[in-house]
Amino acid sequence: MPSTTSTSATNHDNSTTGTEKPKIALVMKSLANEFFSTMADGAKKHQNQNADQYDLIVNGIKDERDLARQAAIVEEMIAAKVNAIVIAPADSKALVPALRRAKQAGLVVVNIDNKLDDEVLKAENLTVPFVGPNNLLGAKTVGDHLAKSLQAGDKVAVLEGIRTSFNGTQRRLGFEQAMKDAGIQIVDSQSANWETNQANTIAASMLSSHSDLKAILAANDSMALGAIAAVKAANKTNDVRVVGFDNISAAQEAIREGRMLATADQHGDQLAVFGIEFAMKLLQDSDAKLEDRETPVDLITSEQLK
Repeated sequence: MPSTTSTSATNHDNSTTGTEKPKIALVMKSLANEFFSTMADGAKKHQNQNADQYDLIVNGIKDERDLARQAAIVEEMIAAKVNAIVIAPADSKALVPALRRAKQAGLVVVNIDNKLDDEVLKAENLTVPFVGPNNLLGAKTVGDHLAKSLQAGDKVAVLEGIRTSFNGTQRRLGFEQAMKDAGIQIVDSQSANWETNQANTIAASMLSSHSDLKAILAANDSMALGAIAAVKAANKTNDVRVVGFDNISAAQEAIREGRMLATADQHGDQLAVFGIEFAMKLLQDSDAKLEDRETPVDLITSEQLK
């Protein structure tokens, strides 16, 4: 069920009157994932600080693979006559038709976190601005840092996110580029669908199949935590390095304790806020350009956490 921070009457087009606050819907992936709950909390805090500017409805799906439910939430927000939808799509392609219907209904749509597929957008004759980090560059930065502690010819493995997600693909490509530049071999690469338990099972298999594995590169911190547990169970904590992406609190703790080497901070507490602020601009100025906006992503190591 969606949680609403406040309510107000709104128009159902791309503008609002001087006496009515716009209503913005934040449509998230799984709020069971700390990264997305942090993102939602940041949005709620921003709305509380700007309660006179807009109202906010926060929605999330229980399972990041439940694409039908996320599409249904978009339809519900259209019916609820919100003015704008800021969405972190669980899939880069499957959510586009629902978002096309939202645009046709007169809503402003802003894409955050996971970029919608350019080819599908083009096929739907749809322009949706993306506000978010360069995932390829962020992952390459993490991979480059890992490479400094390895040697050319070393073997590593990759835990991928959902393969139909743009951010998952970009992070994999960033990891691959960093390893290629350093002459390090990726001997296994599998999807654990962003999930800790799947990552733990797959990482355990990777460690068993490749006894000389030197590192595991995980496309998010939830999977990195699963890899860390597998490494510990295999008694290889001192031999196999693990890196991730997202900078959740458990990853910070693991880095401080030396169980994880690095992660990337895409400032989850501000990511939805960036999208909301851009949606507000588009609501206020119908002539504003629908162009992508890149947000920061930073390398996090033990040095940054001191």
